[in-house]
Parts: sequence; structure tokens; C-alpha cells
Amino acid sequence: MNIKATDIRKGYVIRFRDRVVRVLTSTHHTPGNLRAMMQVEMKDVKTGANVSNRFRADDTVEKLNVDFLSLEYLYQEGDAFVFMNQENYEQIFLQKDQIGEMAGYLLPNMKVMVSFIEEQAISIELPPRVTLKVTATEPGIRNATATNVLKPATLETGIQVGVPAFINEGESIIVNTETGEYMSRA
Repeated sequence: MNIKATDIRKGYVIRFRDRVVRVLTSTHHTPGNLRAMMQVEMKDVKTGANVSNRFRADDTVEKLNVDFLSLEYLYQEGDAFVFMNQENYEQIFLQKDQIGEMAGYLLPNMKVMVSFIEEQAISIELPPRVTLKVTATEPGIRNATATNVLKPATLETGIQVGVPAFINEGESIIVNTETGEYMSRA
């Protein structure tokens, strides 16, 4: 469906220069005696690259219909991640480049939202925080509760996160999936 550039809103998925992009911000500018324009910040869905563009008010863009489906992560098979639709038990395979850094937060049986464009899975959305177990870190320091010094810790999925000095191996922690930062003990 084609829409005018002035109708572009945050969250829309559009086709821009033969790429599928998600709109991060859109601002309408009318500078003095010049023509109106839309300043749009976008993110390429496949590569994750940020794109910025100014559209004239009379430009048109193709808005894509995005379907979201809740799927359950099952396992990794080579470079493919296997998800299952809980309604009809259909399995969907997503490649490592589609998942990107989010692979470090995936645990078996985790429910994620997968976005589809034209019946093709393009990306996943994780819950805002996940609970992961610390598998390797330096020994904790007793009574070190009021410090902002972080030490590296390897989690069960293989990613590394900075944790406070009082966290030990075997403990479960809550990690923010958007920033990749330690939030609290589980």
C-alpha cells in the first residue's frame, strides 16, 4: 500500500530503495519559506544498519504489512535457529544473520515474537529481560554490595556481561536484552 511521506509514523515498515526498513523516528519540518519535508530515521530489517532520509511532502512510499506471531524457540541446528508455532506445531527456521546478537539471549522453550512480511520471517523480538545462569566468572567478594565496579561473567548461552563483584558462578541473573546489561539477581 502506498502512503504519502507525511503519513510515515514510528514503527511502520516500509520499502526504501529496495530494502525493507523499520521507521525509528519521523519528524515533519516546515522551514520558513521552504517546502515541507519529513526527516525519517530507519533501520534496515535484514542488516540492522541505520538509514536516514529526507522525504519531500509529496513523495510516496510503500508501506508493508507486517504480521507478528508468537513462536517458541526450540534449538539451534548449525547456523539455523528452529522455532515452533504452538497452534499448528509448524517449525520455522531462521538463519543466524536474521537473529544477530539476539542469539545470545535465546533459551530453549522461550517465547518470542517473530515478524513476517509476505509470509517470510524477517526478525524476532525478545522479551525485555531474560534470566540466565552465570557459568564462569572470578570468585565473588564477600560483603561487596555497594560497588559499581563490574567484572566479566560468561553466561550459559556464551555471551559475556559485566556483573557486580558479589555475583558468583552458578547464580542466575536478569539481563536487559536491549542493552545487554546486568539488571539484578534472579
